[in-house]
Amino acid sequence: MKTRKLPVLIAALTAGAVLAACSGGTKAGGSGGGSNTLTLASIDQGSVEDVVKAFEKANPGVKVRYTTSGADQYQQQIRTQLSSGTAPDVMSVWPGNGNPGATYVLAKPGYLRDLSDQPWAAKMPDAIKTVAQYERKTYNAIFGQNGIGAVYNQQALAKAGLTPPDTWTDLLAFCKAAKAKGTPAFALGNQDNWVTQLVLYALVATTVYGEDRDFDQKMQAGQATFAQSQWATALDKYLTMEKSGCFQKNPLGTNYEASQALAATGKTLGIIQGNWVIALLKGKNPQGTFTLRALPATDDPSETLIPAAAGAGYGVNAKAKNEELALKFVNFVMSPEGMNLFAKKQGSLPSLPDTGYSVDPSLVELSKFIGSDRTVPFMDQLWPNAKVQQTMLSGLQEIFSGQSTPEKLLDEMDTDYKAGS
Repeated sequence: MKTRKLPVLIAALTAGAVLAACSGGTKAGGSGGGSNTLTLASIDQGSVEDVVKAFEKANPGVKVRYTTSGADQYQQQIRTQLSSGTAPDVMSVWPGNGNPGATYVLAKPGYLRDLSDQPWAAKMPDAIKTVAQYERKTYNAIFGQNGIGAVYNQQALAKAGLTPPDTWTDLLAFCKAAKAKGTPAFALGNQDNWVTQLVLYALVATTVYGEDRDFDQKMQAGQATFAQSQWATALDKYLTMEKSGCFQKNPLGTNYEASQALAATGKTLGIIQGNWVIALLKGKNPQGTFTLRALPATDDPSETLIPAAAGAGYGVNAKAKNEELALKFVNFVMSPEGMNLFAKKQGSLPSLPDTGYSVDPSLVELSKFIGSDRTVPFMDQLWPNAKVQQTMLSGLQEIFSGQSTPEKLLDEMDTDYKAGS
């Protein structure tokens, strides 16, 4: 893989990753074919539905046959479908190179159609374009950007008489106070392995990149490693949170869906997730108010950074049965109407400027952090292969189950990183 430097998100983007962008859902439809039928596989449960309806309304006679699934299930299925010729016309694709469904991973073997000739491709800001491209060609219609932080249930906070912490010391005190009141601070659904990375990413943003914004470039040049860096500190803080009672009992026995229910209903005070979870929480509790805040990792609030980057977008199957309709759909997704629909339902921010989008109150802090250059990319997006992330996810589950150690995990991640692309 060629070394690329990922620019930080800029103020113009105030109108994202692990992975995950990394939302999930359940099956929402079937597959089908025909000149007026588009097949679609999506991880955007809770938001793609409205986009599909709007697209069908704008194109009378067109039918979109779609499925939604969780990130883990989706990543396992999509490569198999592509290699067997059974993949849909349009599919969710993650930015960069961090997982089996990412842009580099799918574009390199020729599974994705080049979208560089589409009208929106040249308008992408550099921070988005970098991870939407492979060998300088655009393969991913990235419609939004996301951030990872602590999403609080405002009603639950008020009932507990607590306020969001802005230092590491206050965070641990917050967890202790919440636990004493019988309402754990955060829901954690580590049964779904992609969820395991989010707390770690939120801590790594400050502990690693707060000291060294060029850490990724040093990793690429062989001048830094996971094991001999502040990644070890961040991982220790993650486990300290667990030992301090910041999460509900048995995170490994709790899946993503169940963790949403805990936070939505006030059985926890919140959840550490990407902003995409806000729409799902509102779906479970329409009267609830949910706000994303930065997760502190030091005792100096001015040092805190938020992971914020391009979210998952859509790619077109290079062997799409209905290429014309597939291109029409991704162009609708990248239109102001499509982007704003997604942003509104997901509680995210559009990837292109000048869409006329008004930032949701739940994302005011994220928007401010982006505007003041206090964000870093999702960590996996420019790793040289998808194996690093998969090792991290399974390793974190093993640590939580007592089968591995932080030292072993970081050494294994270093081995996979050094293997290259």
